[in-house]
Amino acid sequence: MRDDGTLDDPYAPSSPTTDTEDGTSTERTTAASRLRAYARDLTGRRRAQMALATGVVCCLGLTAVVQIRNEDADAATRSGSLSSSELAQRAEQQRASRSLDRTAAPSASAAPSVAASAADPDTTAAARTVAPARPTDPAPVAGLDEDQMENAEAIVRTGRKMGVPRRGLVIAVATAMQESNLYNVASGVLPESQDHPHQGVGWDHDSVGLFQQRSSSGWGPVGRLMDPEFATRQFLSALEQVPGWQRMRLTDAAQAVQVSAYPEHYQQHEWRATRVVDAIAPAGR
Repeated sequence: MRDDGTLDDPYAPSSPTTDTEDGTSTERTTAASRLRAYARDLTGRRRAQMALATGVVCCLGLTAVVQIRNEDADAATRSGSLSSSELAQRAEQQRASRSLDRTAAPSASAAPSVAASAADPDTTAAARTVAPARPTDPAPVAGLDEDQMENAEAIVRTGRKMGVPRRGLVIAVATAMQESNLYNVASGVLPESQDHPHQGVGWDHDSVGLFQQRSSSGWGPVGRLMDPEFATRQFLSALEQVPGWQRMRLTDAAQAVQVSAYPEHYQQHEWRATRVVDAIAPAGR
């Protein structure tokens, strides 16, 4: 019953909210509880999301690490294989390089080995110490052929080693032109002379070689006289024993050594002999 004498209706719905102080406090408590519950739920969701994200990141990181390790392993494998291949190639090149000194010339297939040797400082230094190629022999002059020119070179070369003046070289070449036509001639009378390199056979007694020197006259052994250098030494040594030979006519100086039955025949070869000596040993050299 209310204060105004009205009975309370037991079936009337109760109001969730009242104007009383106690009702207001209850509503506030309920709202605060809901807010706290919502906050807890939100915080839980965020933590779950963060945990999920962290798990995803960790999985991705592990995947990346595994992939990197696999790539490193593959790279190491490839590197090991490449190193083995390079070592095998270098070993093959070294074997080819060692075989080069047993062959006349490297073939085209040996080019890589040659290139590797060229890059080697030791090989390059050794190549620099190789003696230069011999100068090309002068072409024949004064109507001579190759054999005659080579024999003239032997005479000039030997005379220069002996220190004989240029005039003596001209006399020696002119004498050989008259005696053997500048050919290294063996003797038909001395079969043993034909056992040595020769460029023809003559029949003037036992005379042999470029200067037709006779072993029986004391010029030396037959085999030695068939050597152009030895024969030239014998002639020039005898010429230097002739007093005043450098001031004589060429034919007189030659005759003083050769004692020929035709002493004047040497003179006709002076101009040709001079030209040949000039071609082989130019003046001033």
